[in-house]
Amino acid sequence: MDRPQKMPKVAKVKNKAPAEVQITAEQLLREAKERDLEILPPPPKQKISDPAELADYQQRKRKTFEDNLRKNRMVVSHWIKYAQWEEQQQEIHRARSIWERALDNEHRNVTLWLKYAEMEMKNKQVNHARNLWDRAVTIMPRVNQFWYKYTYMEEMLENVAGARQVFERWMEWQPEEQAWQTYVNFELRYKEIDRAREIYERFVYVHPDVKNWIKFARFEETHSFIHGARRVFERAVEFFGDEYIEERLFIAFARFEEGQKEHDRARIIYKYALEHLPKDRTPDLFKAYTIHEKKYGDRAGIEDVIVSKRKHQYEQEVAANPTNYDAWFDYLRLIEAEGDREVIRETYERAIANVPPANEKNYWRRYIYMWINYALYEELEAEDVERTRQIYKTCLELIPHKLFTFSKLWLLYAQFELRCKQLPSARKALGMAIGMCPRDKLFRGYIDLEIQLREFERCRLLYEKFLEFGPENCVTWMKFAELENLLGDTERARAIYELAVQQVRLDMPELLWKAYIDFEVALGETELARQLYERLLERTQHVKVWMSFAKFEMSISYGADEADLSARLARRIYERANDMMRQLSDKESRVVLLEAWRDFERSHNDTHELQKVLDKMPRRIKRRQKIVSEDGVDEGWEEIFDYIFPEDEMARPNLKLLAAAKMWKKQKDHDPDSAAETQQSQEQAAGVDKAPPPAAAVVTQD
Repeated sequence: MDRPQKMPKVAKVKNKAPAEVQITAEQLLREAKERDLEILPPPPKQKISDPAELADYQQRKRKTFEDNLRKNRMVVSHWIKYAQWEEQQQEIHRARSIWERALDNEHRNVTLWLKYAEMEMKNKQVNHARNLWDRAVTIMPRVNQFWYKYTYMEEMLENVAGARQVFERWMEWQPEEQAWQTYVNFELRYKEIDRAREIYERFVYVHPDVKNWIKFARFEETHSFIHGARRVFERAVEFFGDEYIEERLFIAFARFEEGQKEHDRARIIYKYALEHLPKDRTPDLFKAYTIHEKKYGDRAGIEDVIVSKRKHQYEQEVAANPTNYDAWFDYLRLIEAEGDREVIRETYERAIANVPPANEKNYWRRYIYMWINYALYEELEAEDVERTRQIYKTCLELIPHKLFTFSKLWLLYAQFELRCKQLPSARKALGMAIGMCPRDKLFRGYIDLEIQLREFERCRLLYEKFLEFGPENCVTWMKFAELENLLGDTERARAIYELAVQQVRLDMPELLWKAYIDFEVALGETELARQLYERLLERTQHVKVWMSFAKFEMSISYGADEADLSARLARRIYERANDMMRQLSDKESRVVLLEAWRDFERSHNDTHELQKVLDKMPRRIKRRQKIVSEDGVDEGWEEIFDYIFPEDEMARPNLKLLAAAKMWKKQKDHDPDSAAETQQSQEQAAGVDKAPPPAAAVVTQD
């Protein structure tokens, strides 16, 4: 009865704390190196002095090798060491037997064949080596190393015919390109030019690559067969055709012709290549062509190359992004410079076919300009009126007018019809534009057209429609009134101005009122102009209105008897304005007004009135102001400039006295003992004399 096996006891570590002295793997390796623990002493040398001892030694070694082979026959190194040892013992037959046994064991091992053949060649066993190479290339014909060694051996033995025969056997397997090049170099070493040419003929069809055809042509050129080299290049162009041809073949062909001083041939080759190759496959070809023309071409040829290169660049850009309208503009400008009408039209058609992807006006702006340029080219350069008209109509049909429109295009179309003396068509186009998508620019353009034609009744109708469309547009009201004024109908112009100023909503009312006032002033109606100023002041109390009113009064001349009347009227307006600004507490506007009033008094040299104005001028002070955010949070303090006016200071003591009385009453209710003291201090602070500026304010005289 078998006893159950017991598991060995694992030693328990009681103290698991780290040791005080730690040791690393690096330290262990360094100590082992210092003590030479891994260096074994060399085996003792054995001296063999008689044949019996040698035979015993050989028997023991052979037994060791055979034992290793019995253990594992698949280890190639055992076979190689065994055979090389027998070779060292000068036992060639035994070594050959071992190599054969190894090949029987693994006949597809390249190393075994190479070592075996190397042994035969080293011992000058040529026939054995030749037979061995024949066997190797027969079993494994795709191993190029066997063929290289075989041909090299035959060539070293000066067996040129045998080496050639080996090469021919090798070429039947259609090896890689280097093998063919080796065969060519072999023939060239023995000056066999014709044989090398025949090899190249077979080579370029087995490996139909452009670089091999170029090698073939250079071979012919190197050996001074210029016509042969040219013929090779021509055959290569025919062989590859337009589909598989590469630019480097044309570059090599052109450089060959350039080397033969055939610059016209080279130029024709470059042009042929640029015409037949796709544009994306010719970047280096353009560079080579440009360099050639700069070296050997004239100015026209150089410009032709540069234009062709730029065309290629633009083609790439528009192919990558068809909606890149800036690239299309540059491309079209380049094409128009050449003057080929059919090419220009074709390019324009390609460009306008790229409609913007979204119906947003920003995307359409550059696109519409291509249509405009196309129409202008057809009208001015091609002089094709019908085609121009069709371009305008097609473009206008393409635009989504319900979302947006382009007034410039409508106006250009109308002007084109006018140049063609088709006035009804121009009016019809502009009327259609106003009906479909009324815009300010369209109205103005249509009105300018009718004014040039002196059709003023039509202008009046258009202005009425324009004002129905946009009654808040002050410029339209002003232009309408100016038209009536030019026509001599002042009452109608005044009525238009009256209607304009009565509008509830206006975009620039200040311009409208100014134009109305200037209109009345130009007619000499000063009283009406004064009434307009008064009406304007009822609507706004802006300081510029008051200043303009005062200048208006100054500009009126009342004759020699009442020369001072205009100054008095202007001064009265300044006084009214100052009182109004004081009521509105608009300090900045009040300062501007007082400065203008001061300049006015200085210009009239009235010292008494000037002193009055100077007494009203404020002092500018700098004070601190608390910054409060929108959420009501204090964000610190800031320094600001403020103005203190003498007129406001005169009213301040009464206010201070009232505030002091309220504070005294409040303190009396809380602390009767200190009420008298507080009253005395407050009365001093609120005295009749001018109060000093606050402690936090820095006073600066303006």
